[in-house]
Amino acid sequence: MSRDSLRTSKSANVTVLVGLGALLLVLGFAAWWTATFERVIKVQTLPPRGEAAYNPLYALKLALAADGRPVNSRQRLELDENPLGAHDTLLLYGDSSTLRSQERTALLDWVARGGHLILGTPPLSSQLDADDAPIFAELGLLLDGVGEDDDPVVECMGLSVARENDHVEFCYSRRFSLAEEGPDILLSWDDEATETTVFARVAHGRGTVDVLADLDFLSNGQLEDGPHYALALQLFEPNRGEGGTAHLIYSADVPSLLRLILRHGWTIVVPLLLALALWLWSRTERLGPLEPSPPVERRSLLEHVQANGDHLYRYGRGAVLYDAVFDAFLRRLRRRDPYAAALDGALRVEAIARRTGMSVAEIEDALRYPRPRDPRDFVHRIAKLLHLRHRL
Repeated sequence: MSRDSLRTSKSANVTVLVGLGALLLVLGFAAWWTATFERVIKVQTLPPRGEAAYNPLYALKLALAADGRPVNSRQRLELDENPLGAHDTLLLYGDSSTLRSQERTALLDWVARGGHLILGTPPLSSQLDADDAPIFAELGLLLDGVGEDDDPVVECMGLSVARENDHVEFCYSRRFSLAEEGPDILLSWDDEATETTVFARVAHGRGTVDVLADLDFLSNGQLEDGPHYALALQLFEPNRGEGGTAHLIYSADVPSLLRLILRHGWTIVVPLLLALALWLWSRTERLGPLEPSPPVERRSLLEHVQANGDHLYRYGRGAVLYDAVFDAFLRRLRRRDPYAAALDGALRVEAIARRTGMSVAEIEDALRYPRPRDPRDFVHRIAKLLHLRHRL
């Protein structure tokens, strides 16, 4: 057998071995994947879109519509554009303490004609005075934690629904109680341990008003719970079957700007006033007698020039000053009238007189050298020479 045939046989064997090794790796990985792989179904909740993204009562709207009730869901009351019928139900999901006087009067008059109003108490985070929620006072209800030194009750209430797990409700919500001469209570959910109420259906004229310590169970993420759905159905039971419309107001009118400033503006005004007082204090003079300001270092160029001139003249170097002014005059004369600058004596004086319009005597007086040790003559000659220079 030749060497070429031996090499061919060995290379074929190596190829077969490599192929078998690769096949074994693939089969081993497939066996490991099959033995350890487990299919898991994971439900990913997507963020709401459309009306569900901004309307917290969108699920309630669909539930009431599926129950066969006309539904009108909006952000504002807008009673002029949306008149209320005698058999309608209106839910105020926002803070009812922000209602204006005319809106409050219109709602209570509508309830007296047979309407059904659903209100929630203001949240515990709101610091309220006795006059901040007048609609509850008009209904004969006293809010918990308003005008009192005691802290409001923050315990939960147990909620039991058939075929549903036990549930708790109205945790960390503002409760209320009935006044001594309160209204007629048709239904109520009371906490006997704390003598507070979390739900009451109050008769007002021919209609009813439902007051709850919390309305969060009606929102989109909460209504899917069975106890919450059952409680919502009981809440909308009045006027059912009368053909009335359910008005869902998920953002009541905000209070006036002045009221917001008086209630929350101090958190900004007080720090600003403190900062202003500190700035004014830092800008005031120190206590004690007034002291003159320290002299500012003088660095004016003209003052240096004036000082140098005084120094030269004081030590008998006035001729240097005059020569400097005379050289400045000659330089301007060469720039403005080179022909006159090239002349000398009387011819130069006549040429300068023709250019400046001055008399020959004035020019000769200006060009005359000052008398030595005569300060007045020195100043006079310098002034005349500067005047002649400006006339060129």
